Amino acid sequence: MTLAELLLALAIAAVLLALALPPIVAAGDRAAVRAAARDVETAFASARAEALARRSPIWVVLDSGAGTVALRGAWGTRIRPVGSMYGIGLRTTRDSMSYDGRGLGWGAANLTVVVARGRARDTVVVSRLGRVR
Repeated sequence: MTLAELLLALAIAAVLLALALPPIVAAGDRAAVRAAARDVETAFASARAEALARRSPIWVVLDSGAGTVALRGAWGTRIRPVGSMYGIGLRTTRDSMSYDGRGLGWGAANLTVVVARGRARDTVVVSRLGRVR
């Protein structure tokens, strides 16, 4: 094999890599956004279940700047750093909501959380009653 053949093979490999890299990065962004959205949904669902089990209010506090979702109750606080875990950004219509001891949402008024990374976006909507969609 000559040097010209090796350079040609490297050039072809570089072109193929340049064509394949953007879809691979986009797929990684979509996977991270889906996982983070599921994590946010799970936080709301577990807050509701915990409020029902303890028969006491539980607050879900969303911090867009830090990218965290915190569950606060009489027992203390649990913080989930979804922003740093998945490399995503959070945008919310409200910074918090709570579930009362009956598991009903209070202060939600259709709270919306937008999870984004790159061009991938996903939306989590919490209804007035506290149901997650």
